[in-house]
Amino acid sequence: MKKLFFVLLLSGCTGAGWVAPSNFQYVPIQTETYQIATWQKINNPKNNSIHIYVEGDGNAFDSYGVPTSNPTPRGTLVRDLAVFDDFENVVYIARPCQFIMDDNCKEQDWTTGRLSQKIIDAESQAIKQIAKNKHIVLIGYSGGAMVSGLIIKQNPKIKVDKWITIAGVLDHKKWTEYFGDKPLNESLNMETLPGIEQVHFVGGRDEIVPYDLAKTWAKEDDINLVPNAIHDGFKNLKIFD
Repeated sequence: MKKLFFVLLLSGCTGAGWVAPSNFQYVPIQTETYQIATWQKINNPKNNSIHIYVEGDGNAFDSYGVPTSNPTPRGTLVRDLAVFDDFENVVYIARPCQFIMDDNCKEQDWTTGRLSQKIIDAESQAIKQIAKNKHIVLIGYSGGAMVSGLIIKQNPKIKVDKWITIAGVLDHKKWTEYFGDKPLNESLNMETLPGIEQVHFVGGRDEIVPYDLAKTWAKEDDINLVPNAIHDGFKNLKIFD
């Protein structure tokens, strides 16, 4: 039996001062490689659409740039955005090794290989189990933006009607070169963006994903500049009109 180390208790408390509201159910999803944490609000199973929020890189590195031993996000931005989405069917999905650490988790899964094929495969499998044949609006934050984009490009049978990113890194090669960081050699990159309806929210004060950099990978017509937002400062963002 595979040994699992749960970072959270099933009471709904997930650390960082965040408690899942009663209308969101904690549902761990088993994929071929990882068990992935999700919180789901399915108020109308007959509705043929669902909003799925993909978490960012989480607590992958400490303030000195050293890899952590636990990538579970300390911030609650993406969970909060999912909770305040008043659509009938909403799901928050973590990245592998966030909230749940198992024997397959290795440091590279949240560092140099956080966009590797096995990570994308695991997230894709989880989303297929969640959505089944429903139509999806897929929302990805920070590094989760590229995860969601790669899922769309690799899985044409998943019915993604719209792709939304928030403070998203959509070309990690350009991103690491821009900051002079080490390349993510064990990760996939996205040479072109998916050819579906999309909008990219970019913070005017975001120093991690600056607007000038975002314009190098996304069309300006698809970018929605949020003037005073920093990288994790989108809590009150109006994603849907």
